[in-house]
Parts: sequence; C-alpha cells; structure tokens
Amino acid sequence: MQPKIIQGGLAVDDRGQLTFVNEFDFKDVKRFYMVENHRRGFIRAWHGHEKEAKYVFVAQGSILIGVVPLNAPTYPNQTPCEELKKFILSSHKPQILYIPSGNYNGFVTLEENTKVIFFSTTTLEESLGDDIRRGAFAWNIWEEDFR
Repeated sequence: MQPKIIQGGLAVDDRGQLTFVNEFDFKDVKRFYMVENHRRGFIRAWHGHEKEAKYVFVAQGSILIGVVPLNAPTYPNQTPCEELKKFILSSHKPQILYIPSGNYNGFVTLEENTKVIFFSTTTLEESLGDDIRRGAFAWNIWEEDFR
C-alpha cells in the first residue's frame, strides 16, 4: 500500500475559522502524540515500523515529510531512490498523510513553532517492539529546492 493524502479544508466566516478533515475516521487509531521541534530546520528521521501505520496532521506551521519502504536502498552518492515519496504538509492546507506499515518516515520543520500530530495504529507497548531507525541522511531530502 502507498502513502496517501486525505484532503481537508477550511471554513471561514465572521466568527473565525474551522479546520477539518472530514474523510478521516479514526477507525484504527489507538493513540496520538504531538511533536514540536525547538527550531525551524530540525530533522527527525528516519523512523520505521513493520506493523504500525501512522496518520500525520500539521496543526500549526509546515513540514517536508518523506516516506520510503523499509527495504528501499539508501541514497548512493545523492542519487534519488525511486520508492521515496515527499510531501509538504501545512496548517494552511488541512490534510492528513497516511503512512502505511512497512515504511520509514522522516520530516523537517519548515517554519518556527510547527506542531505535528501523529495518530498511530498501535499502542505504545506494541510500537516499542516494532521500532526501526536509520540515520537522518540515509535518504537526504532536506536540501532546499531553489527554483
């Protein structure tokens, strides 16, 4: 199964703003946690699971997030890995990224005060036995793409 985006939206009127992702049903979610880095540009990568799937929502700010299968080759000499998928998630465009089990994920904050909520399909105890980590530059997607 591939990562996928679940679209959301904003409703704005004279009272304020409502942020929503109505197609997200929480069916398999067993827990959630929120991540805030101390500064813009901080990398948290690469964290994988064979059994656990995750849903990612940016409540404030924005991130660049990558998803790559556990068996994908690392970047030899900075040559991109075909299996690697990159997404920009922002609180200005509400959506949730589904990361299926069998993948690594990693992200970098693009703004100060970014808040990222992860919804997990496993309990904390189940997750501890299913934790696979690689170095932050196993897949180096962190360079800014100037255009």
